[in-house]
Amino acid sequence: MSDSLHSHKPEDACCSTFKPVKPHVQGGHGDTCCSSKVATPALIQLSEAPSADARLSSFRIEAMDCPTEQTLIQNKLGKLTGVQQLEFNLINRVLGVTHNLTSTAPIIDAIKSLGMQAEPLDQGTEAPATTPGKKPWWPLALSGVGALVAEVIHFTSAAPNWVVAVIALISILSGGLGTYKKGWIALKNLNLNINALMSIAVTGAILIGQWPEAAMVMFLFTVAELIEAKSLDRARNAISGLMQMTPEQATVLQADGSWAAQDVKTIDLGARVRVRPGERIGLDGEVLAGNSTIDQAPITGESLPVEKTVGDKVFAGTINQAGSLEYAVTAAANHSTLARIIHAVEQAQGARAPTQRFVDSFSKIYTPAVFILALAVAVIPPLFMNALWFDWIYRALVLLVVACPCALVISTPVTIVSGLAAAARKGILVKGGVYLEGGYKLDYLALDKTGTLTHGKPVQTDYLSLDPNADASAPVIAAALAGRSDHPVSRAIANEVVDKQSAPLAVDNFEALGGRGVRGEINGKLYHLGNHRLVEDLGLCSPALEDKLFALEKQGKSVVLLLDQSGPLALFAVADTVKASSREAIRQLHELGVKTLMLTGDNVHTAQAIAAQVGIDQAQGDLLPTDKLQAIEALYAQGHHVGMVGDGINDAPALARSEIGFAMAAAGTDTAIETADVALMDDDLRKIPAFIRLSRQTSSILKQNIALALVIKAIFLGVTFAGLATMWMAVFADMGVSLLVVFNGLRLLRK
Repeated sequence: MSDSLHSHKPEDACCSTFKPVKPHVQGGHGDTCCSSKVATPALIQLSEAPSADARLSSFRIEAMDCPTEQTLIQNKLGKLTGVQQLEFNLINRVLGVTHNLTSTAPIIDAIKSLGMQAEPLDQGTEAPATTPGKKPWWPLALSGVGALVAEVIHFTSAAPNWVVAVIALISILSGGLGTYKKGWIALKNLNLNINALMSIAVTGAILIGQWPEAAMVMFLFTVAELIEAKSLDRARNAISGLMQMTPEQATVLQADGSWAAQDVKTIDLGARVRVRPGERIGLDGEVLAGNSTIDQAPITGESLPVEKTVGDKVFAGTINQAGSLEYAVTAAANHSTLARIIHAVEQAQGARAPTQRFVDSFSKIYTPAVFILALAVAVIPPLFMNALWFDWIYRALVLLVVACPCALVISTPVTIVSGLAAAARKGILVKGGVYLEGGYKLDYLALDKTGTLTHGKPVQTDYLSLDPNADASAPVIAAALAGRSDHPVSRAIANEVVDKQSAPLAVDNFEALGGRGVRGEINGKLYHLGNHRLVEDLGLCSPALEDKLFALEKQGKSVVLLLDQSGPLALFAVADTVKASSREAIRQLHELGVKTLMLTGDNVHTAQAIAAQVGIDQAQGDLLPTDKLQAIEALYAQGHHVGMVGDGINDAPALARSEIGFAMAAAGTDTAIETADVALMDDDLRKIPAFIRLSRQTSSILKQNIALALVIKAIFLGVTFAGLATMWMAVFADMGVSLLVVFNGLRLLRK
């Protein structure tokens, strides 16, 4: 049957989403709290573009596990001639350096000067996330006991002051030596981070003779840092834990016909792998034999198992539940869908969210300003107001501790990382914190039709016999003619009969009639199969038939008629069916206050019919890709924040122009995972309202954390100026609010 069998414009073909990548904001990071163990990979461009002779060298740096080390390394290597680009992966503690140096020795030496060791990684070496070895507990215990004993002796005057000083010094060195080392390195590199501020505060307390308080402050800071690190590890593990979903070995068919366990990293493409019930699938593949149900929740977030049979795709990390399967490997271990998801989530954290960029920039000004204010507090009242030096120096030291930007800086990355991990668990791959945070603004969502709202596979929806004598034979004859064409409408008619007919009827003298349909002889009799226009050309139309055709076409269906020389024998209607989840998704979007617009290349009747079925607010049909772009532009002109959902290359301009582009059916599709702002790992549109709800919750928590950090610090600053605060109280206030914002951010990980 010809491509113009039905009169409306064919719907755009369903295919993998491809669109230009929106520019992500890249750049350096502000001074951050060293106790934040938040993974924040980022790409730092140090020159306009890497030179032609540039090469990439990778290093594992075990001590590089928080943004403070990242800032130190960035500032140090940024001054090294020949270094052009830095890529930080704090999850795996790996640094990528693009450079044109003849040797990596200068890079290793520069990092060594910061008190860190850089271990070169061979090109192509996998660098899985690692956990540093456990530190001995006794130094911290000794520090705590020493600080407590020093406080008791000082309070009771049970021993001379020099004894208190010795005990306090032992406490400080046993628990805070690492802080001092990091603080000294930071000061040498003109970096005022939390370690530098804490080292200055403790040293100042020692110089004014407050030995017990200096020891207690250092101990409390170390304990709070440890608790905070353990808490933040939960956010880190939420992402790095994805890596543990795939088994280390899989059962592979050998050359001699036997089956043997083999490391998944060494299995070749095309290898035949067997997976038993209850086992995790080790590699992406295509089923060759067997039937089973697969739990795909780790990839798509689907709550129910999915039936799999020969020809279906399976994904690494999913769980085989019912029967045994054999599949052919289609992707290497480091290129599986799960591996790409992990990589995408890691990279997503490099696109800094607006709040995160603001806080980082704010901390660059805030930290030096606080340091200058502390100096002023220590010097101005004694010099110009005849105040006591001891009192105001002490208040300045308390100010240094309580005004540390730790809680403010840590509030954003932990919330963003938790939100990205929570989205990944739901089968929503968000390509950056900027989209996770910005999703709450969306008030209009444009949607493609085919493959998005509908299945993208037309099926026969109606059959009407127009000649009682041909009631039984008409479907078989129509299927024989339709089977000679690859057009979707033809395939739908042919498929309706193919399973019921052992062999199709032979067609002689087959001929395609451009823009109208086809004709051919079956058992010596001439038949036509075509659209409304063909019926009129043959002069076989009637008012009654016109009414039937119009009623079906108004429902958005493509109508095809089978005719012989005497007149119409039967009528067939074909339509793309709506997904069951589409209606619920649109309803949820409306509950969230998001209006909907369908943009399709299909005809206006079809567009309006589908829109009415699913409850979409507006529908536009007969659109070219440029028309879809203009529709998005028009919504922007009206002041709306617009998202676009699509799965076809024809949607690329509209997806690129939208604030957030959502790609459908991303599971197993490289292009969608790599280019979409948000990729839905299955065809369920309900994930979009879920994303918007998550975005709104993330935005709310970000605002709560920033307000909490600033308000508590402002209150305690007032208490400090009034002379009512002590240094250990300042540590409790600072680290306490840090833990509060961490725990608040981690709420996003709750199921």
